[in-house]
Amino acid sequence: MRIVMAGASGFLGRHLAARLSSDGHRVERLVRRRAEEPGEVAWDPDGGELDSGVLEGADAVINLCGAGVADRRWTETYKRLIRDSRVNATRAIAEAVAVARVPVLLNGSAVGYYGDNPAVVDETAEPGDDFLGVTCRRWEEATAPAAEAGARVVPLRTGHVMAPDSVMLKRLIPLFKLGLGGRFGSGRQYFPWISLRDWLAAVDLLLDRDIAGPVNLVGPTPVTNAEFTRALGAALRRPTPWVVPGAALRFGAGEAAVELLRGTEIVPKVLRDNDFEFSDPTISEALTWAVASR
Repeated sequence: MRIVMAGASGFLGRHLAARLSSDGHRVERLVRRRAEEPGEVAWDPDGGELDSGVLEGADAVINLCGAGVADRRWTETYKRLIRDSRVNATRAIAEAVAVARVPVLLNGSAVGYYGDNPAVVDETAEPGDDFLGVTCRRWEEATAPAAEAGARVVPLRTGHVMAPDSVMLKRLIPLFKLGLGGRFGSGRQYFPWISLRDWLAAVDLLLDRDIAGPVNLVGPTPVTNAEFTRALGAALRRPTPWVVPGAALRFGAGEAAVELLRGTEIVPKVLRDNDFEFSDPTISEALTWAVASR
């Protein structure tokens, strides 16, 4: 397949581009800077436009654009960047997909779509009304031009991805190795997760299978933050006796602490219904693989 990818320089994008290329696909990357390497095409996502000619003849487009949610404190300016970097780029890509008649658009999204929902949720649940819920809803709505033109559109509602080089594990592992690991707040909040190798395999499935609509890219066995903490401690053979109070997290991270202090129990119904086989069905297996692969 000829696949055009936006966001290929990010954590997930780098791994996905490498996986697709190794599988024999031709991957062309949309880049913000001047195109310097073969297969790169320069574009300005902030400008809100993409030349549809770039997508002519493509078999699929994958869009993973977006400023890092946990990269900085959530000032009003940074919250606007989180939202606009997703919505504006997605709208530009979706409009170009519609004009170029690309048959498939896999578009980034996140489990933050569901907000702080007390129920067990699958892909049919309504969005939350907090910042992340509203942002994810607008992010997904921006794909409408592609869907209206007949493209098969799949929003990838991704949980925390466990990988040797994931930002979260790179921050947590040194602390846990020092014996400073502990749960966040009460630890009863759910922690939606998936291993990187399962995320990549799921995207492979979604490229090939006739599936449209949102898909939860999360592991099949939901865990709480306390259970995640114990599993990471076990993978590193370190105790996890500490508790990071919610007030301390809010002081350090501001409003972004919601990512760690709240969480919904999310299940991957679409993947299950399509007989997807997880390599890492439990958080212990995902973390053991991630730690061993470092």
